[in-house]
Amino acid sequence: MANKVAHGSWSTGLCHCCSDCHSCCLTLWCPCISFGRIAEITDKGTSSCCVQGTLFLILAGFAHVASCYGCIYRTKLRRLYGIQGNQCKDCLVNCFCIHLSICQSYRELQARGFDLSAGWKGNVEMRSRGVMEAPAVAGAMSR
Repeated sequence: MANKVAHGSWSTGLCHCCSDCHSCCLTLWCPCISFGRIAEITDKGTSSCCVQGTLFLILAGFAHVASCYGCIYRTKLRRLYGIQGNQCKDCLVNCFCIHLSICQSYRELQARGFDLSAGWKGNVEMRSRGVMEAPAVAGAMSR
């Protein structure tokens, strides 16, 4: 069940990685998986975790390109939930603290009721079966 999250703010701080050791470890050792899961949920299933994670991994081989790509999704997530901030701050956070940024985005989606390991389709199926409360998403939950 989703936690109550204040509108306009992140559910956890940037450096609160220890509040969820699983996502912290996953992001530390396999950031492409964490990023792919975030992208799939943020894109409401129009992109896949595998494709987004692979693209992130390829871009990570080039200086700061993965950071720029991560900035796009941090901004997208922030706008989706009305979290205060701006694209400049998103880019700075991703350039200097990309792992912390990915962890914070992962925790944010969890706080909003998503099981990131299930992907978009899995979350929609769980909701339709009544297994969990519907995740709070701006807009419809259709593909």
